[in-house]
Amino acid sequence: MEAIINAFFDEMPDANVAKERVTFGTSGHRGRAGERTFNAAHITAITQAVVDFRREVGYQGPLFLGFDTHALSRPAWERALQVLVANDVPVLIEKDHGYTATPLVSHAILQHNTSNTALADGLIITPSHNPPEDGGIKYNPAHGGPADTDVTSWIELRANAYLLRELDDVPLVSLEEALAHVQEYDFTAHYVAGLNSVIDMQAIQRAGLRLGADPMGGTALPVWQAVAKHYALTLEVVNTQVDASFAFMPPDHDGKTRMDCSSSAAMANLLTVKDRFDIAFGNDPDADRHGIVDANGLMNPNHFLAVCIDYLMTHRPEWAASLKIGKTLVSSSMIDRVVASHNRELYEVPVGFKWFVEGLHKGWLAFGGEESAGASLLTRDGAAWSTDKDGIALCLLAAEILAVTGKTPSVYYRELTQRFGEPCYKRVDTACTPEEKAAFKKLNSDSVTAQTLAGEAITAVLVTAPGNGASIGGIKVATENGWFAARPSGTESLYKVYAESFKGPEHVDELIESATTMLSSIL
Repeated sequence: MEAIINAFFDEMPDANVAKERVTFGTSGHRGRAGERTFNAAHITAITQAVVDFRREVGYQGPLFLGFDTHALSRPAWERALQVLVANDVPVLIEKDHGYTATPLVSHAILQHNTSNTALADGLIITPSHNPPEDGGIKYNPAHGGPADTDVTSWIELRANAYLLRELDDVPLVSLEEALAHVQEYDFTAHYVAGLNSVIDMQAIQRAGLRLGADPMGGTALPVWQAVAKHYALTLEVVNTQVDASFAFMPPDHDGKTRMDCSSSAAMANLLTVKDRFDIAFGNDPDADRHGIVDANGLMNPNHFLAVCIDYLMTHRPEWAASLKIGKTLVSSSMIDRVVASHNRELYEVPVGFKWFVEGLHKGWLAFGGEESAGASLLTRDGAAWSTDKDGIALCLLAAEILAVTGKTPSVYYRELTQRFGEPCYKRVDTACTPEEKAAFKKLNSDSVTAQTLAGEAITAVLVTAPGNGASIGGIKVATENGWFAARPSGTESLYKVYAESFKGPEHVDELIESATTMLSSIL
């Protein structure tokens, strides 16, 4: 890891080279120090651009600054501090300079802005569940959630201008001076004390459940320890190691080290001891994702989202009937059926949690979830809790569901399939050329001329999301019992095809085959 940190400071990106510039994807800017895609220069430029954005929009409150346990995260956090303090930005950091989970930063921003006119925002240094050598940084404006494309484009443009000028006009103070000017804030205490407003913690206490938590070497560790103590739960943290190399992690399905709590390979350590617990859960390093484990193993994220939604619709009496339920276009249609059964309105959006932020912030979206195991929800009385993904609250919701219903989430899901049918879901990646990737942007509802898909009449061809009309960056084709969606990868020379069928695994394979044939002809 020492070589990676040295490269972070020593390697200088060339802003004239496209891949070495600042590039914000769905979860901020990510990269690697040795490839000159995540270096001190990038952090310096991005932080200064965020300072400029704050001035542009008039934020005068503090900036909440957090970082996770990846090797590059602390050096990047220190560099961001040096820039922020040099620009006289008031900065709040975790007490004792500790690391900070993403949902805690979001919650802190919302708490501050509810009672202050001088608005706060936040920066979180994390590459999420990515390998140990990766780095990442994401910006959350005053609404507490991921910045939308307009904001990230503005920051990206400004940051790259600083890189082109070789950072000549970016002020820096020494790390010692920076640390002398920041304020400490107990993110964990504030978050844990408020959990009962979003989760029925008393029900979990009364049930006396045996709970297991695996922080996977990440920022959830102090949170789970505080939750166990504050609420007097029988909760065992199965792994208390924090190691920037994540050497304790079993390899993911492709042999790489990834802290992906939705992967049964990466979650092998917890799965080995699952029988010690009534329910157990894992989180990725910045704790914005959840992995739910019960007697039947690791739950498919789509299945758990459907369970959460059905449960919440019948166990949140203070929620208004007008509240919508959010899902991404590539999440399971089981969710559509569950939402319809409760006479609720579905809010279907493109891939990316940023599409749920406004609804959660303004209180008209009860729940927003995506197929990659990220979700958040309103408090029990219908207020904003975290407008970023909250893996900790979702794990505790799984415990609440078991405590209140007596059913593990996997048993609950089995009952849903008896009511609504059993979907079969699959995703495949297909290699494609830059020209084919570009062609995705030109697709429209007339691009598909076929009348049928895998033996069924086509009922919808979508290039924009039904919920908000935003471009999905690809295409979705639906029939009565199935659908496929395709979108190009933002980082690799491939496109992703998602498909789901309520007619079984053979039909889902048919859908993918038909989709691949259809796409090769129209791209």
